[in-house]
Amino acid sequence: MVIKLPQNPWAQRGEISLELPDEWEVHIKDIAGSKCKPLEPEEIRKAVKNPVSGPPLRELAKGKGEVVIIFDDTSRITPVKAIVPWIIEELEAGGIKEENIRFIAALGCHGTMNRMDFQNKLGEEVLRRFPVYNHNPFGNCRFVGTTRTGTHLFVNEEVMRCDLKVAIGSVVPHIMTGFGGGGKIILPGVSSFDCVREFHQKGKERLKGKGGPFGILELLKDNPLRMDMEDAVRLVNLDFKVEVLVNSKGEAVEVFSGFPEKAYEKAIQRAIVHYRGEPVKGASIVISNVFSKANEGEIGVITTIPLLKEDGGDIVLIWSVPEGHVNHYLMGTFGRWNDPPLPLRINLPSNLRHLLVFSPYPELSFKDYFVQKERIIFFEKWEDLLSFLKKRHPSGSKVVVYPSADIHYFN
Repeated sequence: MVIKLPQNPWAQRGEISLELPDEWEVHIKDIAGSKCKPLEPEEIRKAVKNPVSGPPLRELAKGKGEVVIIFDDTSRITPVKAIVPWIIEELEAGGIKEENIRFIAALGCHGTMNRMDFQNKLGEEVLRRFPVYNHNPFGNCRFVGTTRTGTHLFVNEEVMRCDLKVAIGSVVPHIMTGFGGGGKIILPGVSSFDCVREFHQKGKERLKGKGGPFGILELLKDNPLRMDMEDAVRLVNLDFKVEVLVNSKGEAVEVFSGFPEKAYEKAIQRAIVHYRGEPVKGASIVISNVFSKANEGEIGVITTIPLLKEDGGDIVLIWSVPEGHVNHYLMGTFGRWNDPPLPLRINLPSNLRHLLVFSPYPELSFKDYFVQKERIIFFEKWEDLLSFLKKRHPSGSKVVVYPSADIHYFN
């Protein structure tokens, strides 16, 4: 049989076709909302113009001077360019002058975006009309207050100097905060390095192993990270938020706008249903495809490890990212003897025999995100990877394919 999986989220978006032996028992399990029809431009416009809570953006804009539009980076598939025209339309209707609008990429502690990245996210017209900036977590951040959990919040000075703050993001499952979106656009999005370190360190200590693909919903309650996110929105006085739900191709299928807390609340209610996956345990082979968060490929491994059979199996990570893994100054990899402050190092369980990475763009430093590097093998040709699997998995082997492994969760 042939399976088709979405690949290359930014460079040359499309599908990859992969052949699997007919003698294997193959199950394909995508998110519940995988095939939801993308919204038409006019439907997105209507969602932006008619907030779920609070006044329309054009009303908020009246009498305001400087405006910032904060957007997420390429580690999120959010179709920002489909939202922006209607944000601009509302701002102009409220009397905002074009020269008083700027865009800031909410990088958190990720590496900077270049012009091509900005173009992929925002579209060429935005770059020709407005200044677009990267957030700098290492400087020019202002102290704005302390959260309920004690996190000292320092936020981008350019953001804080604007008297109308608008943000665009997507709501998808997250293994530490339950769901992304919401206040993550502020913390870690446009916060200082030390603040983000404090935020993540606290979560790591207090969550005590909670979370993962089967624990997403429990993370929505009594979670210090979520408390910090909520407080960040309040302390910064974020005025208007657009939250997007996406299908397996990264297209906007639902949009909620308005008062940040209420828009996020509404989006999560739908996201709980939309991103639910079906766990098929006891698999000899799990094929884990990453697309929506493709430049953080390790997410597709974390969310599928629990599905392997107890006596051992293999995970195949389908990972096509010409741009490579996102640079992460807080958790990333910078050499064999050069760990960041909070290194992400994933322990592969004994029943995971091999992690087979299929990618035409091999990145050997990706192995640094795992403790057992010797179990990771890169393949550039599918026929070579398939030959490897056939020698180890006979006829009748259970194979589970997850086309959206980076944004699914199990209940």
